[in-house]
Amino acid sequence: MKPVAPDRTRSALAAAERAARESNGKLVAFLAARERDLAGAEDALADAFAAALAVWPPQGVPANPEGWLVIAARRKLVDAARRRQSAQASEATLALIAEELETAERETIPDRRLALMFACAHPAIDEAIAPLLLQTILGLDAAAIASPAAMGQRLARAKAKIRLAGVPFRMPEREDLPERLAAVFEAIYAAFSHGWDEAFSDDPRGRDLAEETIWLGRMVAALAPDEPEAKGLLALMLFAHARRAARRDALGRYVSLSEQDAALWDAAAIDEAERLLQQASAAQSAGRFQLEAAVQSAHAARRLVGATDWEAIAALYDALYVLTGSPVVAINRAAAVAHTRDPAEGLALLEAAGGEGRLDAFEPYWVAKADLNARIGERDAARQAYTVAIGLETDPAARAFLIERLAAVG
Repeated sequence: MKPVAPDRTRSALAAAERAARESNGKLVAFLAARERDLAGAEDALADAFAAALAVWPPQGVPANPEGWLVIAARRKLVDAARRRQSAQASEATLALIAEELETAERETIPDRRLALMFACAHPAIDEAIAPLLLQTILGLDAAAIASPAAMGQRLARAKAKIRLAGVPFRMPEREDLPERLAAVFEAIYAAFSHGWDEAFSDDPRGRDLAEETIWLGRMVAALAPDEPEAKGLLALMLFAHARRAARRDALGRYVSLSEQDAALWDAAAIDEAERLLQQASAAQSAGRFQLEAAVQSAHAARRLVGATDWEAIAALYDALYVLTGSPVVAINRAAAVAHTRDPAEGLALLEAAGGEGRLDAFEPYWVAKADLNARIGERDAARQAYTVAIGLETDPAARAFLIERLAAVG
């Protein structure tokens, strides 16, 4: 057999990696839509990627990689159906998918992720809804979501329930939307946060994920135009994403929010977020995402007035803490109180939130604790907290930033 040229192998590997990174969730949704079998669709697509790695280097990358993968995966699903059914029943299955296969080969695969998200949020699935959405639609594995072993078992049970319950893989009727929206909101924002954290890592998936989830947020906001929290969620993501260019300096070093150059922020994204937040507030039904977006709006106002309104931010975090009791909110609330009232008061709130070791594994807690201890002159405590934070931080640029802070205290 003639050996495959290295450049063709590299090209094929790059094409397969790009398809896996950019299209995995879309292809799973497309494949699962007919069979209503998430696990089967995921397995078939994994086999298709394995086949691509064997076939594409010698034969070349197909003109429509997504269509090739869909056809290969559907053949795997048909083979599985043949093993389960009689030959006669299999012929019916083949007839049903023939037109779909031809379409997949010629045209762009339609994106059915949003329909699949709402299917996964069906009331019949009473466990692991948000992790199921994160894994199935956005490609995050169990290790990125929670404890891999326990979460893997919960995800498998949830997929089995979808199949047994016969959940339809289509957009729900409008009257069925409210009971599913909360889970979809949580999953979209969790995925956005993961992409935000990974945006400057070596894995390009993190850079793409934030934009993918903003797209999904736009779709949900259009689907539920009377739902203020949909607009609040989209505004929150746009505010955060608008600062992406300012989060690193020219040398790639981490830049904290208070030190960012507001001129680098995306003004168009901020203006769109402000409009969305104003539209949401007209409903006079403030929820978590609207309040968090309002906090980001207060930070964004610095580009216009040159200063941060910490009084407004502290008041918003007070309301958020009453609403959610979230440890992340507790940390940010303590920092805001330290700015508006007294660093010692902020530190007391922070230590109350982290009492009994509740936040010992949470790096932002130790960063806030180090900062507040430094501000009140407790240098030893600040050094200790920075040391713990450095050990927990996984982003090299953020770790280097913390090391500089530690040196400044010392």
